[in-house]
This record gives sequence, C-alpha cells and structure tokens, in this order.
Amino acid sequence: MIDNTSGCSSVMRARSKKIVWISSMVFDFCNVISQTQILNQLSKRGYDAFLFATRSRKNHQLTNIGFHLILIPLRYVPVASSSLYIFTLFILLPFFVVSTKPDYVVLEPGSSILGLMLKPFSRVLKFKMILDVRSTPIKVRNTLRMNLHLLVFRSSVTLAKKKLDGITVLTKSMKKHMCFEFDIPLENVGVWTSGVALDLFNPENYDGKEMRRKFGLEDKFIIFYHGALGTARLEGIAETIKSLEILKSQSDNLVLFLLGEGDALPTLRELVRESHLENAVVIKGMVDYSDVPKYIAMCDVGIVPLPNSPNWRYQCPLKLLEYLAMGKFVIATDIPANREVMGESKCGIYVSSVSPQAIAAAITHAYDNRKTLKKYRLIRRNIVEEKYSWMKVAEDLETYLSKI
Repeated sequence: MIDNTSGCSSVMRARSKKIVWISSMVFDFCNVISQTQILNQLSKRGYDAFLFATRSRKNHQLTNIGFHLILIPLRYVPVASSSLYIFTLFILLPFFVVSTKPDYVVLEPGSSILGLMLKPFSRVLKFKMILDVRSTPIKVRNTLRMNLHLLVFRSSVTLAKKKLDGITVLTKSMKKHMCFEFDIPLENVGVWTSGVALDLFNPENYDGKEMRRKFGLEDKFIIFYHGALGTARLEGIAETIKSLEILKSQSDNLVLFLLGEGDALPTLRELVRESHLENAVVIKGMVDYSDVPKYIAMCDVGIVPLPNSPNWRYQCPLKLLEYLAMGKFVIATDIPANREVMGESKCGIYVSSVSPQAIAAAITHAYDNRKTLKKYRLIRRNIVEEKYSWMKVAEDLETYLSKI
C-alpha cells in the first residue's frame, strides 16, 4: 500500500474531523477525479481525509494533495480485481476505522457491501456512513456485465436506504429521479456537483495563440471537445464529425479538435477518413490535466454533444463547466444536464438533438457570429464562480454532512 500524506501537523489532525472515502476506481485510469478534488477542499476546511483506491501500474508521483491516498496494488482484471479489492478491504477496514476513529465513511456503489461489515463499528465508534452516487446506470444492452452492474447499483441504493446514514448524488435532477425510483425522502439525499479549479481554469492565464501555432491552426475556427472517447460517448461525437461533412462545401475554415483517448478512437479515425475530413478534424491523445486549459484557450467554441438519453440526462458535465470557466461560447444539447448549468443565460446555443444537421446549424450560427462570441465571457465564468467552484461544492457537501 502507498500512503501519500499532506504533512499536516499532529496537533491539527487531533482537532480535525476525519473522513474516509472508499472509492471503486482504479487510479491508473484517472487523470482528474471528483473524489480527489473534493477531498483536497475538505482538507483545506480542516478535515483529515483518507482515500482508498486500487492501482495496477507504477505508483503515481502526485503533488499538491492535501489528503492521505492509500492505493492497494492489484493486477487490473475487470470484475476479478473489484472482488479482490473488496475482500482486501473486508480484512483491512476494521483495523483502520478502529485506529483512525473517523467521523464519516463514504462508500460508492461498487464498495457499498462494506457498509454491512462496518455497521457494528459505526454504532460503537459513532461514525456516519454515506453512499455517494456519481451516475445512475441505465440498461442499454442485455449483457451479463450490464445486468451485474445494474444489480450492484440497485442493491447499493437499497442498502443505503435501509442501513446507511445518508446518500449524496451529482445533481438535483438525479436526486429527484432516485428519490422517486427508490422511494427515498428528499431530505435524506444531498447534492454535490462536479466542480472546477478556478485558479487552473483561468482565462487570464492563457491567450491560446501558442497552441494554435503549435498545430498550425492560426486562422481556423476551432470547435473543441475534450474528455473520454469511449464507445459510450460515440453518439454525439460521431455526429459532430458528420456535421463538418455537411459544412465542408460552405467553409474550409472549420476545424474540430478532439482531445482525449478511448476505445472509440479507431471508429472515429475511420469516420474521419471515410468522410475525407483529415484536414478538418484533429485528434490529440490524452494530456496532463494541468494542460487542458491551454487547449480550451485556443478554441472558439466548446461542444457538449450529449444525447438526450437516461445515461446522460442527470449528469453535470465537467467539460461544460470548464468551457464556461474559460469564458467560452458553448454548443450544448438541450437536455436537463446542460440546462441545469446554463439555464437561459448567454452561455451559448442549445441544439435540439445530436443529429448532424442540428449540430451543423449550431456551428454555422456560431461561425456567423464569431466576432461577438467573447461578449458574454464574464457571465459564463460567473456561473462557475458562484455555483461550481470546488470551494462551493465542498461547502455543499459539508453542509449535508453536518445535518445527518
């Protein structure tokens, strides 16, 4: 196990509330994650925080973290690794909670079964247990893995409702959905959203010209997308590529810049080749998270082409928040996830669907008004400053914790 600590004084720790977060993630595949950000903020607010996760690769050299990161080394094998991780924690956690005496233990759907084992300890040590839900899985394919995933999720929420002290979710719409589906009182569920590190995503620190020169895009109108390029995200991204095929005859000044990695990359590259859009689509692999603002700074428009499906309806898209923090005009599908953030403010333009035609029309609108796209950049950033900074998100979570 690897324990990266913040170096806080023992006196400070003695006065701190303690929170232990049992994550289901494999840390290898995480560039930036909500759990690390929220725990950093809670540590700044006086909490002594611990994050459990797994890893299969060489230990990351992490800097500027204010919490204890405990990584359990396991060879990554889907399902098998998760089961072995839970088994390891069954042995480890009783000793850990007795020695640390936490105030809160946060579980995720993949680790919620640990709540049953920890329940006797929570009564004696008087700590609270919470289930944290970042996404609500929807059955899209009748496969064994999908059915198992759904079973674990439903069992986790039912367990939390009956045995744990509270539940936190990503958005208000997700809260309403889950409370209705599982018959949970609204007051039992808290909300903490995605957030943005405002000091990192600060448009005053970047002009975008260097990155444009690097990729030879000085005179181009850049539509930008960043994030996972997996099969689950294919719908929306593929249609955005197809929209450029529609617009190819109108302007050779348009470029779609995709930043990220995933198993859909071969499909996307083949679509670009078949559409003869090699000069209109740039695909750049994953970069360090601290470099993402440089790429956003060079674009004219950010795009969030999430389809109107249950998979995405209750989300809080991180890329949307980061575009707004950088003051960028956004093309976003008209779904609750985007509406909850943008509302009717002058952030960009909604598209009714992820059809290539609808996206092409939105790109045309943005291009035709390109000289005025920066006009409302302060309004866009203010939305994030007021509601979605990590400091504000941590306040929301702490308020909920204090009530349970």
